Amino acid sequence: MSQEWTSRQAYVERVLELYRQAPETPARSSRCDRRLAEEFYERKVKVEQVEAAILLATARRLLRSPQAPKLGPIRSLHYFASVIEEIKSTPVSESYLEYLRRKLAAHSTT
Repeated sequence: MSQEWTSRQAYVERVLELYRQAPETPARSSRCDRRLAEEFYERKVKVEQVEAAILLATARRLLRSPQAPKLGPIRSLHYFASVIEEIKSTPVSESYLEYLRRKLAAHSTT
């Protein structure tokens, strides 16, 4: 087994784990999700960028106005693809990500 294959597999598994752990996402990932995670690897998207995008998109979903219409469930990792591109072009500071983590933690206890 090559080092490249091991690194790729570890990357894909980590991305899928981040996806499955996000609120309002399926408990299981699909073949399409795995394929997209592999594409992220090929495009050299950092795991940290994927994590930041999932955090940012989750915050946008959960912390929006209570009067806003309810959103449907997230069914695919593709939901986060545009936010990953946004993060790649405009990185988010670690302090802002920590702020979002605290906001989401507070939101989940209410």
